[in-house]
Amino acid sequence: MTAVPDASAARTRTAVVTGASSGIGAATARRLAAEGYRVVLAARRKDRIEALAAELPDAEAYRLDVTDRAAVDAFAAELVARHDSVDVLVNNAGGALGADPVATGDPADWRTMYEVNVLGVLNVTQALLPALTASGDGTVVVVSSTAGHGTYEGGGGYVAAKHGAHVIAETLRLELCGEPVRVIEVAPGMVKTDEFAATRFRGDAAKAAKVYEGVAEPLTADDVADTIGWAVTRPAHVNIDLLVVRPRAQAANHKVHRVT
Repeated sequence: MTAVPDASAARTRTAVVTGASSGIGAATARRLAAEGYRVVLAARRKDRIEALAAELPDAEAYRLDVTDRAAVDAFAAELVARHDSVDVLVNNAGGALGADPVATGDPADWRTMYEVNVLGVLNVTQALLPALTASGDGTVVVVSSTAGHGTYEGGGGYVAAKHGAHVIAETLRLELCGEPVRVIEVAPGMVKTDEFAATRFRGDAAKAAKVYEGVAEPLTADDVADTIGWAVTRPAHVNIDLLVVRPRAQAANHKVHRVT
């Protein structure tokens, strides 16, 4: 019997990365472009993603707020009209605000974290899921956090939001069983990027630096992007359900080796 060629292998595969303007998102875009994907960069800061798109072969930049459902739906419709299908979605947009205890946490911060980390994942996944399914070999990646698998003092709002992202991935995998779509969750531990801690502490450089104080080698954005790239490029029948990645110095959210 003559083998039927895989149509997907003959075309350029498309990968969407949200939160692609910096950090893990930008590094993931570079990694997937190196793997041969046409990368679609989605983020709120248009100047940054346009600059990144100019560095990459066959990349596209779209200004997108993942919490704006109407904008997400319009983005998905335009993308599908241009490319028919989408092969990979990396839900990376997210972030933390504040480190206050539950007793004094700002509900506005909690709401913002929930909308970005949970509803943002829901919005983009729902909008692109038909195209991912139509590809015949789709992959949804949820970049959660070790905060989605454990708790720590001062992290209540972020921990709650990342638990929500984890549950979306876990539930979606159950619901899509039998469909040609994989659901992968990558949960990074301590990652030192230019913006994560600075954003969390509203630009307070001293507080941001203290997060990594004494840690010789926290993870980098490239470390996480390498993990995502590896998981996405496994053979189609291989699903990496959950991959937790931490620096060697971090045994748990609350246990970090620091050199004094």
